[in-house]
Amino acid sequence: MPELDDTERPHPGLHHVGRALEVLDPGALTTVQDLGRPGWAHLGVPRSGALDEPALRLANRLVGNPESAAGLETTLTGVTFRLTRATAVAVTGARCAVRTGGRSASWGAAVSAPAGAEVQVGPATDGLRSYVALAGGVDVGPVLGSRSTDLLSGLGPAPLRAGVRLPLGRAHRAPHGTEAVPRPLHGTLRLRLGPRAEWFTEAALAALDGSAYDVSADSNRIGLRLLGPVVERARGDELPSEGMVLGAVQVPPNGQPVVFLHDHPTTGGYPVAGVVLGEDLPVCAQARPGDRLTLRVVG
Repeated sequence: MPELDDTERPHPGLHHVGRALEVLDPGALTTVQDLGRPGWAHLGVPRSGALDEPALRLANRLVGNPESAAGLETTLTGVTFRLTRATAVAVTGARCAVRTGGRSASWGAAVSAPAGAEVQVGPATDGLRSYVALAGGVDVGPVLGSRSTDLLSGLGPAPLRAGVRLPLGRAHRAPHGTEAVPRPLHGTLRLRLGPRAEWFTEAALAALDGSAYDVSADSNRIGLRLLGPVVERARGDELPSEGMVLGAVQVPPNGQPVVFLHDHPTTGGYPVAGVVLGEDLPVCAQARPGDRLTLRVVG
């Protein structure tokens, strides 16, 4: 019988248990996320998926997973779990302290966590959301082709709570363990104006370029709420509901912009002044309440 790879070796006394993680402390909000379920907006289903997609892709590459594998997305305070089998783990996104079996481990690199070990992903020291990839990926049942938790529609697994056990898939490729270079967090959101720019005054649209906004504590995976200069409307009537896209900057009657994120509703009735470039959405994912962001109009 061939010797077990380290990522498959069971913990003594847990030999009957499949590859899984058991949640000990879910933190403020930890969800299962992959690259989402785009393509279902016509049925009213949001795309969902990791808000900082590059961070999840990187974490998966570090442990030898396909970039589309499901992992964990933490919010501010991290997560603690126990593994039933030795497993390669990588944490990316917001920087944080990582401990396996009580010992310090590297952030941004594949580390081997032994069977039965507690893995502690600590509070974010910069940014807001950390991403945890495990060799084999979180193997919950997919819904409409994705394992992502959708906080708006309720599709996918519920946000993690203590005692929940999540199955892991079998690792097929060895982790390469390459260190991740932290991506610098910057406070600029580039946007293209439209499709409802005519609903706003010319002065308001001109002022958007270079305007600074603070991130509201009411922000979540559905939308990033911004507090700052009022975006004044040129019209006082109401817009019929229409389709919404990821990154849409919707402006409600109070004039305070909202950037739609991955769990956003598929339709909305407030005019959209512009759309944030996809490359800048990770900035939204990592922006904390009180952070200041600057808008830049690029077209």
